[in-house]
Amino acid sequence: MNFLAHIYLSLEDDNLKIGNFIADSVRGKTYLNYPPKIQQGILLHRAIDEYTDFHTTWRSSKKVIVPTYNHYASVLIDMYYDHFLAINWEKYHQTPLATYASEFYTLLEDNFDILPEKVQKFLPIMLSENWLVKYKTLDGLNYILTQMDKRTKNISKMRYATVDLEANYTILQDQFKLFFDELQNYVERYAQQNKLLVK
Repeated sequence: MNFLAHIYLSLEDDNLKIGNFIADSVRGKTYLNYPPKIQQGILLHRAIDEYTDFHTTWRSSKKVIVPTYNHYASVLIDMYYDHFLAINWEKYHQTPLATYASEFYTLLEDNFDILPEKVQKFLPIMLSENWLVKYKTLDGLNYILTQMDKRTKNISKMRYATVDLEANYTILQDQFKLFFDELQNYVERYAQQNKLLVK
């Protein structure tokens, strides 16, 4: 899953959101350098990624585009799924996406000093271009993928990935809905087992 899904799956807890958001920029045991609740968010992110990587529905989505995108297929399915979460946002959250995103950006700005350097560097662009809301439209998603494509060392073809999304839109959206329901249930179980909401 990508940024939007990880933030959404953070149980409405600000510190879990921060940890879940920065986790890809935190390697190994360096997560222990962060406050306990942010540590939990980082570990939650890792658990979500592990669950996702082995889920049959997510893997079925990946197979649709692997022939074209090879190892970039995983990244693209995560981006596609964030798009589907964004366009179906009202089914999952009562706060409008634009408001939800704005509040999250403020949270990051208020906690800027604790963010990893890598996150600090891309955050101004993320905020100014409103990435979380951009996921909602194909044009917006294509813009983000094109920027990612420019930064890849190999020829990723990600700038063309929305074409394949449109060609397989119905099946991929159906797979997302099935997978995301199960992922939410997994996160609820994980939270209970690891006492994430205990103050």
